[in-house]
Order: sequence, then C-alpha cells, then structure tokens
Amino acid sequence: MGMQGMPNSEQMLPGREVSMAVTAQHAVLNSPLAGPFPDTLREIYFGMGCFWGAERLFWGLEGVFTTAAGYAGGVTPNPTYEEVCSGRTGHTEVVMVVFDPARLSLVTLLGQFWESHDPTQGMRQGNDLGTQYRSAIYTTGDAQLAEVQVSCQNYAKALKADGYGDITTEIEPLQSFYYAEDYHQQYLFKVPNGYCGLAGTGVCLASQAASVE
Repeated sequence: MGMQGMPNSEQMLPGREVSMAVTAQHAVLNSPLAGPFPDTLREIYFGMGCFWGAERLFWGLEGVFTTAAGYAGGVTPNPTYEEVCSGRTGHTEVVMVVFDPARLSLVTLLGQFWESHDPTQGMRQGNDLGTQYRSAIYTTGDAQLAEVQVSCQNYAKALKADGYGDITTEIEPLQSFYYAEDYHQQYLFKVPNGYCGLAGTGVCLASQAASVE
C-alpha cells in the first residue's frame, strides 16, 4: 500500500538516469511500444487505478495504434514499480494511448475513461489504496486539454445528479512519462486471469456538445 498523500521534497526518491528497457513491439497490436509515432496520431495518458485492466480496455478500441503501461504525474525519474508503490515518487499508474483521431474520437476515449472507473475516490480506486492509484488525465496539446476539461465538467454534472461527490481526477499537460517494467506491458494478455480492478459507477457521459456552465 502506498502513501495516502503526495510526498514532500524530502520524501521523494531520487530515481535514476537510465530509462526502463521495454520490448519494442506491442504484444497484442504488433505496433511499436515507443515513439516517435507518425504525425497523424495523437497521444493521451490515463490513470484510472491499476494499469493492467486500463491498458486492456484501450488496446481493444478500434483506432488505437498502441498502448503502454507506465508512470506519470510525479517527480522521480525512471522509477521502478516498487518505488511507485511506496508513494515516494509522486507518480500514478497510467496508460499511454496513441490513437488515430480520424478513426477514434477523443470524445469516445474520454467516455471509456470516465465510465470505466470511479473518478471521485481521491488517492485510491476501489480496494487499491495509495497515490499510485489516483485518477488522472495527462494531455498533449492545448486543444486536447480544453476538450478534456469540458468533458470533465459534463461528467461531473452527471455524477452529481446520481448522488456522487466531486471529481478528483488530476487533469494536467503531460510533463513526463516513464515506461513500466516489461512484465507490466500488456499484462492481461500475458496473464489472462490476472487481476483487473476496473469498476465504473454506472453513470454515463452525456454528449460533450452539451453546454458547460
């Protein structure tokens, strides 16, 4: 179990300069796991609890080019899984989603994100407790950030109407993404009966075209 609050500068682990070595090819999609990616594609990073089930959710969508499990939102460079789980890196478990916007809209991706977990739980997701399980969206580009913020406001209304509390999802431009260890990549393809903690609220995302007050 990780820490229940973000670490201060004295608690933060130093990390390392050497990046994590990962397999070149996605085990399911047979696409590159690392960039640079074609200019026609877009990237977004989702944290929604344990990254095993989250990655499987997104690699199954038509229009997704590649996915990868990793760490973002913290300070420690090139952390290990054990370091992230200690709560002393500031990172949360995330899935990198590289997609073709001509085939898969950001609205559809965000619907999958919001509806497949509970974004009101703070530093946890279900029985998974710790800063590494917090809900987060790390964006690339100003237009994408703006669309995510509108989507969040829309879903907040839907949740409130159903009796849920405020959304705690961290929404920020991506600062850095560090690949997780190779055994985490496409984990539920390699271990089909492995743990998957994804559980939504049952509340659907209304059309993003709805007005935002």
